[in-house]
Amino acid sequence: MKSKSIAIAIVGCGSVAENAYMPLAMNLIAKGKLSSVALYDKNAERSERLASKFRGTYAVGSLTDIAQNDEIEAVVILTSMNSHGELSALFLEAGKHVLVEKPMATKLEDAKNLVELAKAKSRFLICAPHVLLSPDFQNMHRRISDNQIGKPLLARARYGWDGPDWGKWFYGPGGGPLFDLGVYNVTSLTALLGPARKVSCMSTLTRPERVVEGDLIKVETDDTFQITIEHAGGALSTVTTAFGIQKYRGAAIEVYGLSGTIQMLGDDWAPDGLELWLNEQGSWQYLESQSRYWPWTDGLAHLVDCIVTGSTPYTTPEHAYHVLEVMLKSMTASSLGVTQNIDSSFAPYSPLPLSAKGASHRIHDRDHEDAQ
Repeated sequence: MKSKSIAIAIVGCGSVAENAYMPLAMNLIAKGKLSSVALYDKNAERSERLASKFRGTYAVGSLTDIAQNDEIEAVVILTSMNSHGELSALFLEAGKHVLVEKPMATKLEDAKNLVELAKAKSRFLICAPHVLLSPDFQNMHRRISDNQIGKPLLARARYGWDGPDWGKWFYGPGGGPLFDLGVYNVTSLTALLGPARKVSCMSTLTRPERVVEGDLIKVETDDTFQITIEHAGGALSTVTTAFGIQKYRGAAIEVYGLSGTIQMLGDDWAPDGLELWLNEQGSWQYLESQSRYWPWTDGLAHLVDCIVTGSTPYTTPEHAYHVLEVMLKSMTASSLGVTQNIDSSFAPYSPLPLSAKGASHRIHDRDHEDAQ
């Protein structure tokens, strides 16, 4: 029997749509999982140009065209961060499943509204980043859950670069490296070690002015963060993130347990295998990456599969809400110089069954070429 094929829409047709989500969407069209993709951008020329590049896509003239189209079952929101909450609410209200890029919102009350709306409308709300879906993350999570390194005591994570020279909103209120980059690490650490209980932070602005889109602009948000998280299980972790880190080497995430250490190479959004130290063996073991063909946009494939099969998504909006609270209260902790309590929580994740993430979520270069 032929599996169901669904129609989706993408809102926001910039580089993230064109270079990341559209190749995956084309792969899903080629596999018969997507029937079509509607494209909308407030710059109509951009959505029309993107539609001309990819088969199975078409540009629409308004958000209403998407909201009122009963054939469109899910909407992918790839706009600037400050608009995520409003747009997600619009489409959940319209009865659509929603995938929203990180963060789900920039205000906690907006994020709470999204969690409640998704429940009230019985719609799926998939919130980036999708790092929990990578095979390497799952391998790391499984080994920690199986007590291979003993009780986790400490962990560290980092992600940063020099910062974008496009998108002035990156440097205004609701922007900054924590929402754009650190969100990956906070998501990974809380999924591995459990919900945060307290957070402290020091942050600073190192470059008050930057050239963005050819203009010299004033930077209105801190660009460098060092965060410490106390997890409910007792472990402590740190997150280092900045729009000013030039290069780095070493593991993206490292978890230290009473009887061993496990670390993820590469970045948590682009993992490159694991390294494992066990006291009983007395040596490092390299665990070859299982994520070579894993795309960081995998939440879209996961959402489509869940809609088609009626299965419950692995990741939860409650976790994304919790991550947003950690980030917002990190900013408060830095501003006040006082450790902040975290009020929210989420149900801990069990590792996915080994068979749950198969080749259906992989994108090969040949698939890209054949689908476009």
